Amino acid sequence: MAELGLYVHWPFCLSLCPYCDFNSHVVAEVDHHRWQRALQDELHTMAARVPGRTLASVFFGGGTPSLMEPGTVAAILDTARRLWPVSPELEVTLEANPTSVEAGRFAGFRNAGVDRVSVGVQSLDDRALAFLGRRHDAAEAIAALEVAHARFPRVSFDLIYARPGQDPADWRTELARALAFAGEHVSLYQLTIEPGTAFHRAHARGDFVMPDDRTGGILYETTVQILHETGRPAYEISNYAVPGAECRHNLVYWRLADYIGIGPGAWGRHSVQGGVRTTRTHRAPARWLELVERDGHAVVETSRPDRRQQVTEILMMGLRLVEGVQRSRFESVAGRPLEALVDHDTLDLLIGEGFLALDSERVRATAAGRQRLDSVLALLLRDLDLETIRAGPGQIAPEQDQGQ
Repeated sequence: MAELGLYVHWPFCLSLCPYCDFNSHVVAEVDHHRWQRALQDELHTMAARVPGRTLASVFFGGGTPSLMEPGTVAAILDTARRLWPVSPELEVTLEANPTSVEAGRFAGFRNAGVDRVSVGVQSLDDRALAFLGRRHDAAEAIAALEVAHARFPRVSFDLIYARPGQDPADWRTELARALAFAGEHVSLYQLTIEPGTAFHRAHARGDFVMPDDRTGGILYETTVQILHETGRPAYEISNYAVPGAECRHNLVYWRLADYIGIGPGAWGRHSVQGGVRTTRTHRAPARWLELVERDGHAVVETSRPDRRQQVTEILMMGLRLVEGVQRSRFESVAGRPLEALVDHDTLDLLIGEGFLALDSERVRATAAGRQRLDSVLALLLRDLDLETIRAGPGQIAPEQDQGQ
């Protein structure tokens, strides 16, 4: 049976970080029993829509999933195990913030069945943590990592770099300190200014200046070099791991494998006869809860991407990975090789400049290409001859899927 990933979105946070554009909300109180029942109900509904699969990964994201009750995590995992056969290599990841209160809950999450935790450290510089709006300091982050390593067989953490005023020497020092507490996997993201966030407004006012492209490039190259030297090579633009320790659930997304999503604003994507179906649940937590209690789910959008949309998605997601895109996968959707769909001058330019590599099995962005992936994709998609790609199914009519 085909493998399946499960994403569970917990939308609540203690406070909103100024850089974050995820579906996160601050509320005075959460009825944990009510939310547990609703998440289980939506899980039952989605399992009925996507039967006959083997559950290979579960990812609790947010928001701040470490604010969930461990009993809720256990109930969701127990329900999922009853609904699908489970892979013997099931990966269960939970994102956590390194406050002392949440770190104290790690034992409960481990007992619930979580075997991998991803800790939102973001920085080991207290001034940077204050700028990023984090509620912890560096000492709390280190203490949380130590607890995580004692409780979980697999531990990862996030750092944010390319911050205002940061130079390569500072980043080398901070990264070396952080890697002393690292396990087999780390996620290292350059700070981006997302529309609608507090940082977007502050940046527009001129409150701070971001590093220029040259500095950002040096910081990225420094990151890749240090992680390679410490035995954790990049496997995706922002993710580094000892070979074999990659995040299996995130690979589901980048490889465009099947997954379902429950919780407010969660997306899902799974294969159906003749194509792919995507789903999205209602973003607002209160409305999501009402819909699930009424209908058993809160799916508000269902679509069937056509072949042209799928080809675009394959390139945008797959070229993030060091392994790139399988030619057979691309051609099974597009109907033709990449060389037959992209202007030859564009393809020759990208290959000649060392940004793209093609062989008999794969299309890959090189290290230099991944550093400039937005530009590489812009050129590929600009010149992609979408009209020659076989048309596939379009939107599913609402009456065919709503409430089914």
